[in-house]
Amino acid sequence: MKNIFLRAIELIEEDNWHAAHELVQDEPCQFGSLLHGYLHRIEGDLSNARYWYRRANQPTLENSLEDELARIKQLVINR
Repeated sequence: MKNIFLRAIELIEEDNWHAAHELVQDEPCQFGSLLHGYLHRIEGDLSNARYWYRRANQPTLENSLEDELARIKQLVINR
């Protein structure tokens, strides 16, 4: 079975944010929280995004969404 976090990233790349959100919303680990925060950042809900980034012990960056997704993808791959 494919790593659910990589699957969530694929869904985000396909603009299927709802399905990606469903995959990660109940994953309390670092990567679930980080992707959850990223999805809220896409929606423009920055206060909620910051909350999830804090839960992931990650800084909320002001980089582009594309750069941030690439950064998260590398974190997931290299874990």
